Formats: sequence, C-alpha cells, structure tokens
Amino acid sequence: MSRFWSSVVHNLSPYVPGEQPKRDGIVKLNTNENPYAPSPRVLAAIAAATDRLRLYPDPHASSLREAIADRYDVAPEEVFVGNGSDEVLAHTFQALLKHDAPLLFPDITYSFYPVYCGLYGVSYEEVPLDAAMRVQIADFRRPCGAIILPNPNAPTGIALSRDSIEALLTEHPDQVVVIDEAYVDFGAESAVSLVARHDNLLVIQTLSKSRALAGLRVGFAIGQRPLIEALERVKDSFNSYPLGCLAIAGAIAAINDNEWFQETRRRVMTTRESLTRDLTELDFEVLPSAANFVFARHRSHSGGDLATRLRELGVLVRHFNKSRIADFLRITVGTDDECGRLVALLREMI
Repeated sequence: MSRFWSSVVHNLSPYVPGEQPKRDGIVKLNTNENPYAPSPRVLAAIAAATDRLRLYPDPHASSLREAIADRYDVAPEEVFVGNGSDEVLAHTFQALLKHDAPLLFPDITYSFYPVYCGLYGVSYEEVPLDAAMRVQIADFRRPCGAIILPNPNAPTGIALSRDSIEALLTEHPDQVVVIDEAYVDFGAESAVSLVARHDNLLVIQTLSKSRALAGLRVGFAIGQRPLIEALERVKDSFNSYPLGCLAIAGAIAAINDNEWFQETRRRVMTTRESLTRDLTELDFEVLPSAANFVFARHRSHSGGDLATRLRELGVLVRHFNKSRIADFLRITVGTDDECGRLVALLREMI
C-alpha cells in the first residue's frame, strides 16, 4: 500500500512511545505515569458529566480555561487547551516554530520534537548538552527562528532555573521561546510568571503527570494573546472540538483539588529521593532530577542489558539506544513497593 503514500509519509520517522504491556503483574516504570489515582473529585465530576454525552462539548472549553487561568493568575484568553500536551505541541510547531532560520532544541531531549519537525517541514539544529547533561543557555546564542526547551529536560530530568529561562528570553526577544513543562510540578520552577513581561514566551503543561490524568488527554499552553490566537487558528482549522465534555469536567476538578495535588506530588518526590539513594549505593550515576523519573547509568553494566534483564523479570524501564545516553535507564518513580522491587532485582543482578 506504500505506493499510495504521500512524500511526507514516506519521509516520516514516527515517535515510538513506551511499551504498554498486555499482561498483568508487570511493574511499569517506563512511561512516567503517576503511581497514584486521580483525585476522587475527578471521578465524581466525570460521572456527573455523562448526561451531556449526546451533546457537542464547548469548542472553547471556556470553563476549563477559566479554571487554569485562576490557578495560574493569568487571563482566560491567555490559555489554550488541547488533547494532551502532545497535541498542543503539534499545533505550536505548526503555528509558531516554522521559520526561515532553524528551530533550536537540545540534542538529548523529548524525541517527539524532531518528529514534529519532519511532519511540518521545520528546519532545526540540535544544541548539545554539556558534559554533565545540562542545558547551557550560552550555547543557544546563535541565529535561530525559535527555541523549544523542556524544563525539566527529558529524559535527563535536570531543570533550569527561572532566572536562566528569563535570560534566554531576553537574549532572543524576536524569537518565540517555548518552555515545555510536562514535569515541572515535581520540583522545578515554572516560567508562567514570566509570561506577563515576555511576549515571546509560551509555556506548555499537561495534566497527565502530576495530576494522574494520562488517560484523559488534557494539555494546555499559557502565553500572551497573539501566541494563543495563533494556536486557536490552527486548532479551528483542524478540529474545533479537541476536548470532550468528560475531559473538560475531569480536568477542572483536578485543577481545583490542590490538596490532592500537593500531597501526591510530595509523595512522588519523597520516593524519588529514596530511589536515588538506593541506586547510588548500587554504583549508579544518577543525574539530579526535578521530574517524576530518574536518569541513571551503572558504572560497569550496559543499560541495554539491564533493561532487557529487568523486562524478563517483569519490570519495565525505558532505554534509549542513542549516542551519549545508550547506557542510561530512565526510571519512572513508582510507589515505594514498585521501586523497592526494582532495587531488589538490580541488587541481585549487580
């Protein structure tokens, strides 16, 4: 059937998501999902919204935008919502990141970025992380059309300070700078407070990680009105109803339950520190993480071999067979019991 494909499809190298196992009993530490259930308020809100399933949802998701705006102290018209942050990112690449000069992003980063570039014909340059796997703002002082950075970076988990992000914005006043904050709630500083004084900043977040709604698919962006309008113009030329009424209801409840949010993210961060100590004792080098995962490599064992052996024993972690990081494992922070099982198996192997 490939003879019917367009030239775009022939040249695509699609993103490969983490494995979703089909059998029970697997410890799943490979896709950065929250180990805890969503807020009970989310389940109640979704149940209450089922009587609206026969109707189209609000195409503007106005009530959700208002809830996000209230939480982050911005105006509702400065908020864009989409079907997961990946869709928000896709619209962003198409609406704001395609220019004559190349888009810049790190060489070790979210592997969906080059996929979007291929899909939308965006030229790009990868900026190498330093020897410690950190983003250096000075390395982005080069001609470009736009910049996108995850903060914390993925898969390293290392975060930039808000001051560093503001320095980047100040050095590139004529380029859009996108900060992808999928993991920001686990210990990094959000750049949302910089939006008011930087018209070139777009901040993207998701409810998948820190609010345990990966299955609901809700993401959002915050920026000054011209950037948000660009995203709306793309959305309304593609899909006017990206969020269903159940997703809108559940997302509002999650945003509003701050007590649940604070408690569960605290538990994840506490377990992350315990996991880091345990891995360090097993002679792993563990990068400093501000995310709900750690990025670690053993000083004498292959990352690929460890991932394969763990999988055989029912524990999934993420391994990237890529230059510079082939010996690293990205390990999601699970419950204390799940991380304990991982460490016990590693102790037996090593």
